[in-house]
Amino acid sequence: MNYTRDEEVWSQVKKEEQRQKEALNLIASENIAPQEIQDLMASCLSNKYAEGYPGRRYYSGCQFVDEVEKLAIERAKELFGAEHANVQPHAGSQANMAVYHAILKPGDTVLGMQLSSGGHLTHGHPVNFSGSLYNFVSYGVNKETECIDYNEVEQLALKYKPKLIICGASAYSRIIDFEKFGKIAQNVDAYLMADMAHIAGLIATGLHPSPVPFADFVTSTTHKTMRGPRGAFILCKKEYAKAIDKAVMPGTQGGPFMNAIGAKAIMFKNAMEDSFKDYQQQVMKNAQAMAEEFKKLDYRIVSGKTENHLMLIDLQSKNITGKDAEIILAQNEIYVNRNTIPFDPQSPFITSGIRVGTPFITSQGKTEKDIPEIVSKIDAILKNFTNS
Repeated sequence: MNYTRDEEVWSQVKKEEQRQKEALNLIASENIAPQEIQDLMASCLSNKYAEGYPGRRYYSGCQFVDEVEKLAIERAKELFGAEHANVQPHAGSQANMAVYHAILKPGDTVLGMQLSSGGHLTHGHPVNFSGSLYNFVSYGVNKETECIDYNEVEQLALKYKPKLIICGASAYSRIIDFEKFGKIAQNVDAYLMADMAHIAGLIATGLHPSPVPFADFVTSTTHKTMRGPRGAFILCKKEYAKAIDKAVMPGTQGGPFMNAIGAKAIMFKNAMEDSFKDYQQQVMKNAQAMAEEFKKLDYRIVSGKTENHLMLIDLQSKNITGKDAEIILAQNEIYVNRNTIPFDPQSPFITSGIRVGTPFITSQGKTEKDIPEIVSKIDAILKNFTNS
């Protein structure tokens, strides 16, 4: 069957392709997947239904996609030193949902990081399924250091006796001490789930401590610092393997996206290459250089520095909101996202800060030598806005 090429759609795709090539993308959660991964996503694997797991499918004709999924599973386990891996989750939120579904009942108490301090919607925000289904208690950061206060986390855990503790963040620029979280969870007989979605690439290469030895469950996306397809995976201890697999399918999903699973398999293999560690090191060098350049121009970096791929920039002293900064920078083809800072006086829709990350520009080949010019350009645009 022949179809007429849909130029309406393809014209927009071409524009987006051009935007990605020409724009300065500093959105911390975005990256550029290698061409092989993009090709796999557009392959015939997208046609195949494969509900179930390798060797235990509800559809026939899965003999080849079974091998692809087994490769993805074994590579994920090898890369992160995990006992079990589920590579089927469509997104990070669904990976988190599956963990909750595996071990919690509605109303159970969970301790998670509040969104305004750097956590994620699925860590208990009331507008999200997590906050509406479970009784979440939130921890934040210390007002002086803007870092996680592990003593506070421990006190909250002792007071509320949560069934699950969640660590990991979407807007936190410092090293997370997973071992401390593990000890806190053990002290109150709670499960520990680490959400490493943002820092998985750094963890895979040993540039950030791994949660795998300390957490019962580890969830992650496959894009961001991993440079893979949009998707997610779950790691867990062997004793929870059956519960996690059941929670993913049929608990929270039906048929997996076999094209995405194939792309994840390639991604895990890529992450074992020396060049991947070189890339992650450059991501961190670029982020650290960027934080220092912003500080030279009197911008305040939340918590004082970055130890990963991102930073939060407090714009209050520059008399511009995060929302206005996001808009005016986008008009100049520089992309960041507005973001609340700890103890933000502004609403989450306005914010006092922006979140800036370096994975995308590092994939474009930019190094710390390019950073001063980038920061200077951003500063000039923001100054022009506030002076107008």
